[in-house]
Order: sequence, then C-alpha cells, then structure tokens
Amino acid sequence: MSCIFCRIIAREESAEIIYEEEDVISFYGLQYMAPVHALVIPKKHIESIMNIEVQDENIIYKCHLGFQKVARILGVDQSGFRIITNTGKHGQQEINHLHYHLIGGRELTWQM
Repeated sequence: MSCIFCRIIAREESAEIIYEEEDVISFYGLQYMAPVHALVIPKKHIESIMNIEVQDENIIYKCHLGFQKVARILGVDQSGFRIITNTGKHGQQEINHLHYHLIGGRELTWQM
C-alpha cells in the first residue's frame, strides 16, 4: 500500500487517533495551521473530491457527521472551526486520498 492514509487505517503507520467509526477516521495532522488541526478521512480510498461517486454518498455524509463529533471532542464546536480539502496540484493536495482538515482554536483569517 503506497497511500499513507490507507496504511494508517490498516494500522501499518502510527497516528494519534481522535475518532473512529466504520467508514471514517480522524487523527491529528502533522502540519499545524492552527492550535486545533485534525484530519477527517473516509476509510475507503477515494483520491479526491473529483473521484467521489454516487455510491459514496453515505461515506461523505458520515464524514460530515464526523466533523461534528471531532469538533466536540476537540472543544471547538461552540467557538467555530474551518473545514478545508485540497484537490489536485494547484489545490496543493499532497496525499491522493480524500481528506478534510478541521482547523480552529483561534480566530481564523483568510490568506492566499
């Protein structure tokens, strides 16, 4: 398996798990953009937003419920947070497995 996220799901690589269920897993990101930075990913290998198929709708729904659960666990459900997903080279997607960054813990500004 060449995908680091698939290896984390298979427990072949270590990660500090925040939340896990049948179709979704969340763990701390390695590059922190804010005091709170977690990744929420589907366990099914989907390369990017552009590769989601109709049959993936329940998995994507469960990712969104995962955002809520992770935000509560990390204490940013009331103060607010941002969900980011990068797609493709120009979107700076570094790992070709759909993943969402949940960031918060301070007031976030928009910088490009």
